[in-house]
Amino acid sequence: MKNFLDIFSLKGKNVYIVGGLGLIGTAVSKSVAASGGKVVVLDLNVKKSKELLSWAGKNKFRLFFEYFDGGDLEGCEATLGNFVKKYGPMHVLVNCSYPRSHDWTQTFQKMTVRYVRENVDKHLNAYMWISRAAVLLMKKDKIKGSIINFGSTYGVVANDMTIYEGTPMFGEMTYCAIKGGVVNLNRFLASEFGKDQIRANCLCPGGIWDNQNPDFVKRYEKKALLKRMGKPQDIANAVVFLASDASSYITGTTFMVDGGWTAI
Repeated sequence: MKNFLDIFSLKGKNVYIVGGLGLIGTAVSKSVAASGGKVVVLDLNVKKSKELLSWAGKNKFRLFFEYFDGGDLEGCEATLGNFVKKYGPMHVLVNCSYPRSHDWTQTFQKMTVRYVRENVDKHLNAYMWISRAAVLLMKKDKIKGSIINFGSTYGVVANDMTIYEGTPMFGEMTYCAIKGGVVNLNRFLASEFGKDQIRANCLCPGGIWDNQNPDFVKRYEKKALLKRMGKPQDIANAVVFLASDASSYITGTTFMVDGGWTAI
């Protein structure tokens, strides 16, 4: 190895990022591009894509955008296959999307069966079906790939309800169920496809600062061991690591990036 840092580079890797225009997704897309990867951003936000494409053009990064509805379970396999034909084999899949119904979020008392089913379908089932499509594409092209699905601290531990007291915010049951499912989905993928040298890791962000209620932020930061909320860049840094060959012996993990929130 001429330069130790080369192992952290994403040069030569095609990285497909579902939800690459969100709060965290934008930082992920930019960081992967800056690390040398060829980035294919898959998202619904056509308007926001223009800003990201302009940024990539100015910096001469290889970044492309395709409109993609991850909730179209019946069509996602063929759609991803067409993207691979257009941009090249999928070395890395990152799913940092946050699909949800128009009436998200609902309290435990007010949520309906329709609400639960819709959000489980849009989020958990979409993550599962997109992952399935990605694995099949990687196996077909004999790619030793990396799948990075986004979980959450609340897919690992329950909500601390005390941090919401006195604010309009509250814990959301469906979100916890969905993210708990994503965590174990990745364990299955790692177990089933390790023999194919396809890695699967679940990246679990802690709370990311986004102009939340000041009382919530104060309580959250008091509990976090690093005494602050996370930033999108904190999460993007971990994605680059898990996408790179520096993490080539890491699979099946629940990779916490939460400032120590779940440590105690």
